[in-house]
Amino acid sequence: MRFFMELRRISVAFLVIAAISITGCSQLAKVQKSKDYEYKLTKADEFYSKKKYRFAQQLYEELFPVYKGTQKFEELYYKYAYSFYYIDQYRDAENLFKGYLEVFPNSSRAEEVDYMRAYCFYKQSPKIDLEQVNTVKAMGMMQTFINTHPGSPRIKDATDIIDLCRGKLEQKEYRGAKLYYNLGQYRAAAIAYTNVLNNYPESASGEEYKLMIVKSYYKFAKLSIIERQIERYEKVVSEYEDFADRYPESKLLKEAEDYSNLSKNHIKEIQNEQATSSVKR
Repeated sequence: MRFFMELRRISVAFLVIAAISITGCSQLAKVQKSKDYEYKLTKADEFYSKKKYRFAQQLYEELFPVYKGTQKFEELYYKYAYSFYYIDQYRDAENLFKGYLEVFPNSSRAEEVDYMRAYCFYKQSPKIDLEQVNTVKAMGMMQTFINTHPGSPRIKDATDIIDLCRGKLEQKEYRGAKLYYNLGQYRAAAIAYTNVLNNYPESASGEEYKLMIVKSYYKFAKLSIIERQIERYEKVVSEYEDFADRYPESKLLKEAEDYSNLSKNHIKEIQNEQATSSVKR
């Protein structure tokens, strides 16, 4: 019984939404048929203020050639661009914000629109495992905004977004390094972790990256042929020493030191075996 009551409730809700949608479309169609452009513009602004952005968008688009070159064109263009932004069509919104700046470079809204253009790239930034072209663009655009508007109250927001984008790119590189390590490709993992550390030297995870470099080189050395092990264990010791120089107070230093000591012991064992083998000959 409860199931059927719930089903009925959903059906009623769906019918209400459908009715509202049909009514809205009917209102839009009625406005579109009008030859009174001032009326159309008023209704477009009304739809916009009521957050019916798709309806407003269609009317603004029709009114573009009518008001182009008039005093009302800037406001129309401004709202038209935002109507795309508010329905998550960020690529189109970015293009329109760009166009707005080209048409109205001296507008009192230029700074705001310049920021929104950059922000649209940030909104198009994809999940970490995908290509981060728009993430990189967002960083560049935000930095350009900061350079262009040094006194803007939006600089903090722009800086925060740059930091978020950098964090995302760092996380992507880290995941790649971790994948190499989990697959047992230790030399590739060591190089990848080194790249992450070099690209993000101020990272809060720098100590962890450095430890993974030491561990990866150690495992790579251990799996190497005997003829290459000494030089590769020496690499582990060298990376540990660099760790100690960079992070002398690190809580991870002891673990890195253990790998260094193991490497030194392996080097001694190999050298002793080589010396014994040489004497026997």
